[in-house]
Amino acid sequence: MSRSSTAALRPRLPSPLADVDDDRFARHGVRLLLKRDDLIHPDLIGNKWRKLAPNLAAAQGRALVTFGGAYSNHLRATAAAGRLLGVPTLGIVRGHELADRPLNPSLTRCTADGMRLHFIDRSTYREKGDPAVLAALLDAASAADSFVVPEGGSNALAVRGCAELGRELQDHADVVGLACGTGGTLAGLAAGLSPGQRAIGVSVLKGDFLTADVRALQEEAFGGPRGDWRVEERFHFGGYARVPAELAAFADDFEQRHGLPVERLYVAKMLYALVALTEAGAFAPDTTLAAVISGAPFEDAQSSTSR
Repeated sequence: MSRSSTAALRPRLPSPLADVDDDRFARHGVRLLLKRDDLIHPDLIGNKWRKLAPNLAAAQGRALVTFGGAYSNHLRATAAAGRLLGVPTLGIVRGHELADRPLNPSLTRCTADGMRLHFIDRSTYREKGDPAVLAALLDAASAADSFVVPEGGSNALAVRGCAELGRELQDHADVVGLACGTGGTLAGLAAGLSPGQRAIGVSVLKGDFLTADVRALQEEAFGGPRGDWRVEERFHFGGYARVPAELAAFADDFEQRHGLPVERLYVAKMLYALVALTEAGAFAPDTTLAAVISGAPFEDAQSSTSR
C-alpha cells in the first residue's frame, strides 16, 4: 500500500483548530482551543488516522493483524481501513469467553467491515509481545504472512506519524493536552512541538507505567527523548472504560456548552483533567491551551468495561 493509496482516503488535514469560550478557563486567563482531530476522517478518526496511515503504507497491501479488547476503537479503525482499501484484516480479541457470545456493537461493526475475529484467553493476550507467542498466535489464526500492528496502533511508524500533530500545533498553543492509552500519540506529538511548547498526556488507565512506555516509544522512533511532556495519572476515574456519574455529568455539560459530542472513555477524562488543572492554577495567565479531540462517541461503547 503506497502513501498515495492512503492519501486516496481523503483525510482532512490539518485538522481544524477552534477557539472556544469557556468561563472555567477564561476566569484564570487561559485561552482554550480544541484541536478537532475527530474531523480528520469519518471512519479513521483522530489519532487512529495518524497512527494507521504510516502502517498501511508500510504494509504495502499485505493483510493486517492487530489486537484489542471487545470495545477497541483501534480494532474498528483497522477494520474500516481494510474495507476502504480492500485489505484483509484480522483482529485478535482479548477474552476467549467472548467467542461463544453474541457480538457487541463494536465487534459487529468490525465484522461488517470485513474483519475476521480470533478470540484468545487473557493470559495469552498479555504475552502477545513475546515473539514466540506472537508467532504461535499468527500461525493458529492462519495469518503468518500478515503485517502486524500492535494494540492501540502504537509503534515507531505510528509515533513518527503522530509527530505531524505536533507540527500542526506549532505557534498555536503553549500547552497541549491529550488523552493517553498506549502513549504513542503523546510520544509523537511531543516530538513535533516547537521548543517552549509542552504536552500533557492524561492517562485513562490505572498505574504508573505509561511514562516509561512513552520513553520507550520515543527511543524506538527517534533514538532518544524528544520534546517537553509529562503524563498526568490522576484522572483515570477508576481505570479504562470506567465512566462514573461525575464524569458522565461533566461530559454532558461540556456537550451542552460547546455543541461537541464528547467521547467518554478518552476525551472526557482529558477535558475534565484540563478543567481541574486550570482551576488548580497549573497554567499561568495568558496561557493558550489546546485540547486534542482524538475521538468521537460510538453507540454504547462508552458504557463498556472492556478494553
